[in-house]
Amino acid sequence: MVVVSPNLINYHISSSSLLKEAYQAIESDEELSTLLKMSNIMAVTRLRYNDHGLTHARIVAGVALEMVDILNSHGVEFTTMRDGTTKNIDEVKLIVMLTGYMHDIGNAVHRFQHEFIGALLAKDILNRILTRLGFDRKRVVELRQEVMHMIYSTEYNVQCLTIECGITKVADGLDMAEGRARIPYKLGKIDMHAISALSIKRVEIERGDSKPIRVSVYMGDMAGLFQLEVVLMPKIRTSLLGDYIEIFVYTDSKQFRYYPK
Repeated sequence: MVVVSPNLINYHISSSSLLKEAYQAIESDEELSTLLKMSNIMAVTRLRYNDHGLTHARIVAGVALEMVDILNSHGVEFTTMRDGTTKNIDEVKLIVMLTGYMHDIGNAVHRFQHEFIGALLAKDILNRILTRLGFDRKRVVELRQEVMHMIYSTEYNVQCLTIECGITKVADGLDMAEGRARIPYKLGKIDMHAISALSIKRVEIERGDSKPIRVSVYMGDMAGLFQLEVVLMPKIRTSLLGDYIEIFVYTDSKQFRYYPK
């Protein structure tokens, strides 16, 4: 069992020289760090929404890597490996980590259509980082396009075309503890979005019983179900991961299986 948190990514990069080098590259990239800063200026300062910056980027990247390990241990076939655009599990983890870290940079332009904008903004950054990692031009383009697809498909209504895409999409939705809900809600406004977001205290992921991935959501009260219904479930439905996930809900007085019902 692991808790969804910004520290999870440090554990995963420690076992792979490729991931470690890639993480150093994205953390030190001035354009990328500035885009994440601008994403929060647009989303938090101007729109009064919840965080879409560096902390969220680290959380989603780490959770996505955890999900890769769990699915890999269950023998799930990764789409990009099947199709030959990644050559091994480290490359699968690479594109998942890059997507998780970069998926919200489109907010630096505007919240509206930020997934589409983010995919376009990522192109030059990916060219630079993947080249720095030693990939030749052909491989740079292949890996870049997978990441661009994955960023674009984090939009609720866009269907993922790879398992890897679904991993980052669901990982995005799992960053919802202590008010970090993925649906934007205006800070200081008392509505169902804010109340339900603040009721979620902790999210954990681990290997499941009947499904490969078990998600446990700990809530102060049942209002948190609203976040599951309007944020997480739409992402799962367009992720290709529906058959691989089970969700359990815990409150002080109840515990029950939420998905599959």
